[in-house]
Amino acid sequence: MVLSVNKVEFSYGSVPVLCDVNFEVKRGDFISILGVNGSGKSTLMKCINRILRFKEGMIFVEDRDLKQMKSIEIAQKIGYVPQTSENGFVTVFDAVLLGRKPYIKWDVSRKDIELTEEILKIMGLEEYSLRYINELSGGELQKVVIARALVQEPQILLLDEPTSDLDLKNQLEVMKILREVSGTKNIASVVVMHDINLALRYSDKFIILKDGQVFTSGGKEVITPEIIKKTYGVDVHVTNFEGIPVVIPKSQ
Repeated sequence: MVLSVNKVEFSYGSVPVLCDVNFEVKRGDFISILGVNGSGKSTLMKCINRILRFKEGMIFVEDRDLKQMKSIEIAQKIGYVPQTSENGFVTVFDAVLLGRKPYIKWDVSRKDIELTEEILKIMGLEEYSLRYINELSGGELQKVVIARALVQEPQILLLDEPTSDLDLKNQLEVMKILREVSGTKNIASVVVMHDINLALRYSDKFIILKDGQVFTSGGKEVITPEIIKKTYGVDVHVTNFEGIPVVIPKSQ
């Protein structure tokens, strides 16, 4: 397993957010984390990346205790795309190149340049490489942030609502790219999603959080009307269209 989360608990002060969270991720997995707002999804991502310091439980990255790893080691193993990102007066190329920071000792290498060019091409950002990121749309900026995470050559990629600022075409494009990159580069991708149908189209495994705990996990078989009702409080149909499960809310 490239990632193991064991009995993790986290609280903001006296308010518990995560309780006894357990799951494992293999290389090449593409996992969606689902759940209502406030169920602990973003907090869990930040604990895995050690942005937040959890007190109880353990997280292992390739059998190494996350708490014992240096920050630069974590950055070489884990790429992270947050919900929101700051922009500034820097070109797209340089913004993506910053993802190589954990590997740069004295100066940028030829490999750093070539990897940046490769990821820009994969993400369809070549024509934007010399534009400043503060000139980009929200969707274009999100692609840059994803590219910066990919250029780290991570073994684990954490994405917190990566399609939230994208239109339908770009949602499908980005998810397709992420799924393909995860497979070809053998990256374990863990994606927080609100759009269940988008998750069903591209993910092969699911973790559903409820009240800070893993309510259920597994493949597409866990996305049932009963589970959706218990998780979201909504009555739905789960049907199949062209081989893809689709969740349709019932008429109110």
